[in-house]
Amino acid sequence: MRLYESVFIARQDISTTQVESMADEFAGIITNAGGKVHKREYWGLRSLAYRIKKNRKGHYIMFNLETDGPTLKEYERIMGLNEDVLRFLNIRIEEVEEAPSIIMQNKGERSERGDRDRGDRDRGDRGDRGPRGPRPDQSDRGGDRSASEAKADAPKAGEDAPAEAAASDDKGSAESAASEE
Repeated sequence: MRLYESVFIARQDISTTQVESMADEFAGIITNAGGKVHKREYWGLRSLAYRIKKNRKGHYIMFNLETDGPTLKEYERIMGLNEDVLRFLNIRIEEVEEAPSIIMQNKGERSERGDRDRGDRDRGDRGDRGPRGPRPDQSDRGGDRSASEAKADAPKAGEDAPAEAAASDDKGSAESAASEE
């Protein structure tokens, strides 16, 4: 028998007791076939990186299993048929780590840390800098021009017309010369 790590994500709208009973069902598949569940962790309701089947969050559960290939196939088949399972992944591992997983270790550290100590900084990103100065008026800004200034800079209708007409005459004479040959 080989060792596997299995993680599955359950829908966000089911309760933790439903998630635990689902995890018991999946663990039962392994144990009934002669396998063994070495470790089981509930990582909690966590945000997903992207939406999966209209869910933004999911309940994460991790197993460390010892089982054979056909039992793992059946385990994967049943997980795939369960509508409450959004995603699952099973990987083969060399040995089971007895210590809590990194996810569980980080969860414990967060509760011990509490709130961050920001000292007397109350402005967030400004740090030790003073308050910002007054903002300049809209008229001082380079990108804003009044409508009268924009009209004054626009080319007049008669200025571009002769250049366009001359260009069209050149094309017309070239076309007529080509057709005469």
